Formats: sequence, structure tokens, C-alpha cells
Amino acid sequence: MDIYGHNQKVWDKYVRDKVRWTVPVSDAEIAAAKRGEWNVILTPTKGVPQKWFPEMHGTKILGLASSGGQQGPVLAAAGAEVTIFDQSENQLHQDRTLSEKHQLGIRTLQGDMRDLSVFEDNTFDVVFNPCSVVFVEELESVWRECHRVLKPGGVLMSGLINPVIFQLEQKRDAFRLAYPQPFSDIHSLPKHKLDQLIANNETLEFGHTLTDQIGGQLNAGFVVTDFYEDDWNGERDMDKYLPSFFATRAVKR
Repeated sequence: MDIYGHNQKVWDKYVRDKVRWTVPVSDAEIAAAKRGEWNVILTPTKGVPQKWFPEMHGTKILGLASSGGQQGPVLAAAGAEVTIFDQSENQLHQDRTLSEKHQLGIRTLQGDMRDLSVFEDNTFDVVFNPCSVVFVEELESVWRECHRVLKPGGVLMSGLINPVIFQLEQKRDAFRLAYPQPFSDIHSLPKHKLDQLIANNETLEFGHTLTDQIGGQLNAGFVVTDFYEDDWNGERDMDKYLPSFFATRAVKR
């Protein structure tokens, strides 16, 4: 099936439904960022350490699958030159709206994160990629393209999901291993569960192995320089047992 097209339509619907990851930051947050007081996330709760970023003024940042008006406008207000690349037109609209309102100069482009051919080699200082590679079936092209469009010494920041999360099935407050790695809604779920996801207009996701998520960055030519884990801050039962998310900072060799 057309996974890209399906997820594109679902994210457009999520905007209409005001799902958490589609609600733009406030005018007050933009104003604070212009004063140098800002915070962005790659994972649900922990802010990205500001030491991960270079000097913001004039830094060219690609927000990869990072639309929704949540990170790009903050980074732009902090002084960066921001381009947002995403598959969802409705999500991109959120960034454009804030950019126009606050004169942030954000550029928005629609497309597939596995194909960044619209950009020249060595274009950006930073690629900022919140949890989104979960929506594509293979990662090799994502990391390869990120490496290509970054300048030498450029930084890739990625929010990623612990693959164990996809292997587990919850019944009440207990979990059991139900699926092998790598996980795929398309190939791993029983047909009735997959049909239900599609009927309910939910995204189709892929639980990539650590080899593909971290090893893939290394194979593309990156050096991982920092790492942290995150969870749902107590919102989910899983938080009692292990962190569901992690973030990596990697530098182009």
C-alpha cells in the first residue's frame, strides 16, 4: 500500500483534530525565544540541551519532518535561518502561519524525508529531526540524505523510539513480548488489527532496530557525540519499566 500517502492524509487529519503534536507554540513562547529564552524537544518531554546547538544567529537549520509550528518557529525566533520539510501540508501551514505573524522568515517545503534532492550538498549547519523516522520503512536513505545536505561538521539531532516498545503488547497493567524485531504495522500485525488502524485513520509505523537507528547513522558517516533517554513523564504505564524514547546528537565527519 501507499504508506507515505496514507500517513500524509492522517497527519493532515490530526491537524484538523488538534492532536498534541500539531498545536503550534504560543505567541509568548515566540517572544521569549526572541529574548534568548527558548526550549525545543526531540522526544515527548525532555528539552534538547542548548549545548547541542551552535551559535543560533545565522545558523541554517533544516527541520526534518518537524512541522506543526512547534520547533521551527522557536528556533527561528532564537535567530536561526529555518527550513521546514514535511509530508503534511496542514502541518506545514502551522509553521507558515506563525512565520508570517512574527516575521520569522521560515521556508517550508513538502516532501518525503527519504528524498532531500531539492537541497544542494552541504547546505545546512543542523538537521533537527524529532521522532518521525518511525513513519518510514527504511532508514538508510534518511541518514544518507541527512549526511549529504549537512555541511562538514554539521550536526544531526534525532528523536528515536526504543524498538522494544513495538514488541510489547499490553493487557491491563502487564506487558508481554508479542512481536519480533524489526516491527512493522504492515507486516507484523494480524490483518484485523492492521485493518482497524487503517479504518480508524491512524498512522502506520515501523519499529526500527537499534542497528538501523544508531548503526545507520554511523554507517552514513556520522559520529555520535551525545545521547539521552526520555519517557512520557508518567503518562503511560510503560514509564514504570523503561524509557520509550532516546535522542542522539551526531556530527558529520
